Amino acid sequence: MKRPCLLLGALAAFGTAASGAADRPNLLWITSEDHGPHLGAYGDKIAATPHLDALAARGLRYRRAWSCAPVCAPARTTIISGLFATSAGAEHMRSMVALPAGRRLFPEFLREAGYYCTNNSKEDYNLTQPARVWDVSSRQAHWRNRAAGQPFFAVFNSNATHEGQIRKSPHPLKVDPARVRVPAFHPDTPEVRRDWAQYHTNVSAADAVAGAHLADLATAGLADDTIVFYFADHGPGLPRHKRWPGNSGLQVPLIVYFPPKWRHLAPPDFAAGAESDRLVSFVDFAPTVLSLAGLPPPAWMQGRAFAGKFATEPAPYLHGFRGRMDERVDLVRSVTDGRYVYLRNYLPHLSPGQHVNAQFNAATTQLWRKLYDEGKLDEAQSLFWRAPKAPEELYDLQEDPDEVRNLAGSPAHREVLARLRAAQQAHARAIRDVGFLPEGEMQVRAAGASPHDLARDDARYPFERIFAAAELASGFMPEAVPGLRVALGDADRAVRYWGALGFLIRGRGAVEGAAADLRKALDDPSPFVRLAAAWALAEHGNGSDARRALAVLADHAPWDRNDVFVSMAALTAIDNLGAKAAPLREAVRSWPAEGPAPDDRYRPYVPQLLRSISTRLETTSARTAPRRTKKP
Repeated sequence: MKRPCLLLGALAAFGTAASGAADRPNLLWITSEDHGPHLGAYGDKIAATPHLDALAARGLRYRRAWSCAPVCAPARTTIISGLFATSAGAEHMRSMVALPAGRRLFPEFLREAGYYCTNNSKEDYNLTQPARVWDVSSRQAHWRNRAAGQPFFAVFNSNATHEGQIRKSPHPLKVDPARVRVPAFHPDTPEVRRDWAQYHTNVSAADAVAGAHLADLATAGLADDTIVFYFADHGPGLPRHKRWPGNSGLQVPLIVYFPPKWRHLAPPDFAAGAESDRLVSFVDFAPTVLSLAGLPPPAWMQGRAFAGKFATEPAPYLHGFRGRMDERVDLVRSVTDGRYVYLRNYLPHLSPGQHVNAQFNAATTQLWRKLYDEGKLDEAQSLFWRAPKAPEELYDLQEDPDEVRNLAGSPAHREVLARLRAAQQAHARAIRDVGFLPEGEMQVRAAGASPHDLARDDARYPFERIFAAAELASGFMPEAVPGLRVALGDADRAVRYWGALGFLIRGRGAVEGAAADLRKALDDPSPFVRLAAAWALAEHGNGSDARRALAVLADHAPWDRNDVFVSMAALTAIDNLGAKAAPLREAVRSWPAEGPAPDDRYRPYVPQLLRSISTRLETTSARTAPRRTKKP
């Protein structure tokens, strides 16, 4: 991933670009939101996609292209920066963190090289930005507005396939629901088929948008001068696709067209209508665009250019992740070699199907959960809702494309599991994944700097100790308990946090055995250690311990007295306690839905958690209230 830093070569390249712009290709990105490789060119014949199929017939389609994240904002962090969002502290949906010192967003390099750079129009990068990344970023941004003879890099983003379009009513279906394929993890009901039919209908709409942009290019006589990318930002906007970091949430269509004039910049496997098995990730996009423009990618970029003058060998693995999804915390890392997908769940006590407000607006999600609660689902359909989830998951895409048969416990796959586990751990170390800090702890430690810079300071982020504690805490090995006790006494707050969390993850027996240590942790200097210990004792402790733990949670929950990250952590624990949080019912009603936040992007999440808690506690109250009988 590292390249020699050729400062003189870079300066020379910039000078050449500025003086000889006509010798540089135009670059056009056409992007869509929330859709997988459900195009005719990829063998899916349900949606009509004639324009993209025609582009693929002239270009190269990638069979193994991954977003890094199964939601838009952290995926866009990776695209725009050339850094894994997990190394920049920007993995959460949504968040706002500082751009690392000395790092720049890649359109800035293109602009300095003479390119006219436009974005139409979604940004959503999770990063504080320099004053001017783009020449224009708006719904009016267009390559037409450049100076005569100036090369352009233009991005056009379509939301025709966004998950919000699926739930629009009435459904303007152009696909017969009887034709759709329902994945093994979804229940096969008329409502689910309708949502899938709407999704495929929307893919056809995205194709039409792409066709219009390609027609504009041809009409202007620029088709022979322009390299075109088409891709989506992550998988389909349906549950267990969007927000899930397996192949179903991360695989995207990627089609790249090189006109004859620029064929020498194409990768070696390029041919009209060909397909590539090269592993390609969003982290590769920034270095690739710079390479196509003749600019050496900076050594600090973490991807590999797959085309252009500075193309490199492919990476052996692709990496994905899941952090906080809106109001719901999670920590999952994933890796694939193209056939097998490995997921490492560092918070296995949390269900994959946590109640994310945006996800539960979908009819499929609501019905799916209802059928689960009623016990009407089979094994594959039930996995999404269960907690705890397995610490490790392994799927064979060749035999199980829906990723429903976990092979992590299969003796026949022991070597594959070990290899992909090692790849995930090596990647976390290589990028110094900062996601092993609670989000609020990361913000505190990074104060005055970026999380990316924090992660490279071992005094402030002793990665190996924290990572080891996370690995220890998130498995279910009984022999880990003594190590968790040691972790609870560590000098580093994050190590102590994982120590407390490890007992919560293991359940009642472990918590009862460590009750004295957890009681002590209720007075820890770190609010996140206190809250992890309180959750464990409130969930699994005896009467007096549970009452004291609930009081700690209640003290940290009100947003007006705590920062947004502490409040969210306390509310998450209370919500997951369900009926055990019933003594807080009246207090919850008084807690404010407003408070301090470092950025407005965080403001929706406390209100969403409060609504979820209130609904859960009111439902519990209704179920336990004495029945009333009619008077005779």
